[in-house]
Amino acid sequence: MKSRTDNTRLKGVPGRYWHFLDDGRIQCDLCPRYCKLREGQRGLCFVRGRQDDRMLLTTYGRSSGFCIDPIEKKPLNHFLPGTPVLSFGTAGCNLTCKFCQNWEISTARQMDRLMDRASPEQIVEAAIAAGARSIAYTYNDPVIFLEYAVDVARIARERGLKNVAVTAGYIGREAREEFFHWMDAANIDLKAFTEDFYHRLCTGHLKDVLETLEYVRHETGTWLELTTLLIPGKNDGHDEVSALSDWVAERLGPQVPLHFSAFHPDNQMQATPSTPRQTLTAARDIATKAGLWFIYTGNVHDRPGQSTYCPGCHTCVIGRDWYDITSWALTPEGRCEACGSPIGGVFEAQPGTWGNTRMPLRISAA
Repeated sequence: MKSRTDNTRLKGVPGRYWHFLDDGRIQCDLCPRYCKLREGQRGLCFVRGRQDDRMLLTTYGRSSGFCIDPIEKKPLNHFLPGTPVLSFGTAGCNLTCKFCQNWEISTARQMDRLMDRASPEQIVEAAIAAGARSIAYTYNDPVIFLEYAVDVARIARERGLKNVAVTAGYIGREAREEFFHWMDAANIDLKAFTEDFYHRLCTGHLKDVLETLEYVRHETGTWLELTTLLIPGKNDGHDEVSALSDWVAERLGPQVPLHFSAFHPDNQMQATPSTPRQTLTAARDIATKAGLWFIYTGNVHDRPGQSTYCPGCHTCVIGRDWYDITSWALTPEGRCEACGSPIGGVFEAQPGTWGNTRMPLRISAA
């Protein structure tokens, strides 16, 4: 992968997951791009670079913003429903998705004037003061600011907060062991189910994401949910949605929630139309026939498609209207009140009441 040379001396904290090559370059092993860098060069993500013969993370302690969100906005529908989560991200990304809906952050190159500065301790304290139950590493992909995210997550766990990753799952084998060790829940983007889509629209590889999904599901205690953004004419065909749903059912299990989300024109795909609601409904029907239990629609107002139903008796156990919880029929043990079937997830006796509220925060480092 082509690297970028910076004209100024790089500043940051030491990064992990890299090694020297025989030709004098160093290879970043954080993600499957394996960027190979000479002195002063940055990887494709732009935030990791080589200086003084070591890897640096240049965005440690700096954020593109902080906000208290509903946990359902991540989206996570089976993880502490109704509770507030402190969300933050940095800048840059290790994929180049032409349809990215956070492209101002993920493609940013000059962020110094825009970033809030905050230490891991300050972020955790702000989350506790705001009444958040968890911290979400999101907006851009937290894989590329692993060291910062892990330092925050470690302190958060010590203080009784949960940690949530919103990621594309494009991460190297060794790095993902450390990263997901600290994550209590994750929503991972399964952007499509063809190598061609990942190659042309994301400059990545599907197989690496599938490997991450299986790792998180079967080798960690991290609660997992998936999101697929359906883009008209790109990944919304019946055969592809069917193949994706079959793979999830067979390789991850029917209890893993799958969110089908609506695309809107953005970034380099302004000419592509928004996803019709009927496309999401059709995808939900396909996934249901594939045997998945929990399928949701996103970016549209669809109360049936946003609510949770018991796989045993089909009772609505969690009613939702956007991010508001309108009904609750779970026992304190997370079972359907009507038939006793277990509903996979992380639940408490009663849901939170945070609802649709979005509350921006400013955290200023001393």
